[in-house]
Amino acid sequence: MCCILANEFVARGHHAIIATNENTSGEAMFPLQESIHIHNIYDESIVQKKARELYNYTGKNPLKWLKFKLKKKIDKATNRKLYKEVGGKDGLVRFNLRQRAMAWKKYIDQINPDVIITMSIDSVLEITYGNTFTIPIVDSCNGRPDHDFTDVLWYRSPDDMDRLEKCFESLAGIQILFESYKVFLPKSFNGICSVIPNPAPQLPQDKSVNHLLKKERYQIVSIASLVLSHKQQDLSIEAFSTVALKYPQWDMVFWGVGRDLEKIQNMILEKNLQDRIFLKGFTENAIEELQQGDIFIFPSRHEGFPLALVEAMGVGLPCVGLRSCCGVNELIIDHYNGFLADNVTDISSFLDLLMGDSQLRQTLGQNGYKDIKQYNLTRIMDKWERLLHSTTHIS
Repeated sequence: MCCILANEFVARGHHAIIATNENTSGEAMFPLQESIHIHNIYDESIVQKKARELYNYTGKNPLKWLKFKLKKKIDKATNRKLYKEVGGKDGLVRFNLRQRAMAWKKYIDQINPDVIITMSIDSVLEITYGNTFTIPIVDSCNGRPDHDFTDVLWYRSPDDMDRLEKCFESLAGIQILFESYKVFLPKSFNGICSVIPNPAPQLPQDKSVNHLLKKERYQIVSIASLVLSHKQQDLSIEAFSTVALKYPQWDMVFWGVGRDLEKIQNMILEKNLQDRIFLKGFTENAIEELQQGDIFIFPSRHEGFPLALVEAMGVGLPCVGLRSCCGVNELIIDHYNGFLADNVTDISSFLDLLMGDSQLRQTLGQNGYKDIKQYNLTRIMDKWERLLHSTTHIS
């Protein structure tokens, strides 16, 4: 979304800079117009203090056990000294955050932009912590807002949550993805809120999937990072395993990379489905891969406005997701453009229905294809322009 926004703002006559503060290098993941500069303000002179990681030796060598035991004691003592200096674990976070914030202050004062668009509330915090800006800041909230400042999804300390919630006060505006997300904004936010979905690719009718054409093999497709705690590929594998024998012409294809690759490989082996479930890795041509598919499966635990899902709908694939998943339950209309499942048994049943009925796939897929027309890029960017006009002096 960062790359899309930058490109489109430049196409509309604005000047765009993408800035980050990370110890990394390389090219942008997606194409950018030549006039867009990427500034990485990371500098090794920005002091970042780190606690030492503690390791437990699990081997059987007594000498190594003693060595690691001694090292752990030294590391613990070093950490205690560090925490005493900075005021505990939360103090360490505050110290590092302030160092990064000062680097942002220096950079932003130099370039003096008309508006700052952040791609996460964490970025707002890092930019504004201990700083004061007259430049308006607009946050692009890429998930449900409360996921960004509470511990509803994962642990955050009370100190972390307090800092994150307070930094909403710094915002002149915020973009949220669905009207229903407004109730999840914190009371500390007093800026302008605009509901702006993500854009979806708009394919001509003849490029959408025709499910009435017979094929030698059919695909259930997933495009998502391989992170089980979030994307829950295990549910897809379990559901497919219950219907795979009934439909020998069907395969399941996972596109994506991530930390749980090996775990997913082992699951596939345990189900003895290595000749039916394939891990394809990263793709730069998601639309083309989706056009080869017949069903899109997306049992995420939580989402904001999932681009992979709208891309699948945009090529005419019927989609299966979880009713409990925010974002997914906004885009999939149950029994109209796909199915919303409550559990893995439901997922299996819906796969069974779709795999056995090409006309049902065609009807649901085309309903989704038509729904996606409302998310065309021009309409989305017009809403972004109006948001910026309302928070800045940009003409």
